[in-house]
Amino acid sequence: MPITDPPRQTLYWLAVAALLGWGLYELRGILTPFIAAAILAYALAPAVDRLERLKLPRMLAAALVMVAAVLTLGALMLILLPVIQNEYRQIRTQLPTLAAAVSGQVIPWVQTHLGLSISLDGATIRDWLSAQMAGSTQDLLAALMQHARSGWAAAVEIIGLLVMVPVLLFYLLADWPRLTTQIHALIPRRWAATSSAAMTETDSLLGQYLRGQLLVMLALAVWYCGALLVAGLDQWLALGVLTGVLAFIPYLGFGAGLLFSLIAAMLQLGIAQGALTVGIIFGIGQLLEGYWLTPRLVGERIGLHPVAVLFALLAFGTIFGFAGVLLALPLAAAALVVLRRLRNAWLDSDFYRRP
Repeated sequence: MPITDPPRQTLYWLAVAALLGWGLYELRGILTPFIAAAILAYALAPAVDRLERLKLPRMLAAALVMVAAVLTLGALMLILLPVIQNEYRQIRTQLPTLAAAVSGQVIPWVQTHLGLSISLDGATIRDWLSAQMAGSTQDLLAALMQHARSGWAAAVEIIGLLVMVPVLLFYLLADWPRLTTQIHALIPRRWAATSSAAMTETDSLLGQYLRGQLLVMLALAVWYCGALLVAGLDQWLALGVLTGVLAFIPYLGFGAGLLFSLIAAMLQLGIAQGALTVGIIFGIGQLLEGYWLTPRLVGERIGLHPVAVLFALLAFGTIFGFAGVLLALPLAAAALVVLRRLRNAWLDSDFYRRP
């Protein structure tokens, strides 16, 4: 028997929504490939639409765009993985000696100019770092072995990321217009206009941010590659691309790129010259990003502050795991649109205006 009483209908659909939300939360461990494919489809759908307007069948257009995206991501991985592996090997074998050499120069300067008495010696620092690196390697291997022994969960995750994402991406790109139309049709009619306006605003906000951020990443990668090449670093291409890609993560990405480049430069060019060279390069890069690239390419009007982006990544990642990290930016953009509308409603309310 259908429910016709409005209050009971509201409670019924709230219960259904809560049940669906609970189900998604419980299944968050297997949602990663679906969320990753949906985000990639959202980003690549405009390219498929352009090819379709050129009279290409949508299935063929989706296949071409997907192949181009997979090749691009594969090229990035081929560039980045060797440098990460090489950097870790160098850190493990040479960082203790490098730290001992740095301490041998810094500690005498501190004792002479600042009058501080520090009793650490190079051998102590080298031995401590060697023990820490060995322990971290053992912990990493133990974690990998435990993950490998987890059986079905590990297999599902690996298969999902390597196989399911391209398959899901293809079908989502092919059916994207129909899927979006069906989602819009599910919105209650009395909320349709407001919801459509909010989703359009969220789409515009997120699209502007992602396009601008991609341009910033590309510009930074070009700068760091060129500057590190001129400085004479052997790993200039991988370090420059890595730093540009990691710029998507505010502050943490810059810090990681700086650390990798600093270690590589000090090992290759010497302590003083390497630190000075990398400091100048990354200082100029940070000034370019903060005062020219981001304001021009991303724009402060978009409103996704780096601190808000970082908070969203950490918060949603803590709640939903890696799937939450993937959803952080879309949810942050939607939350910003909601907050803007709440602010406007608050400023227009009688409660606020009443003297």
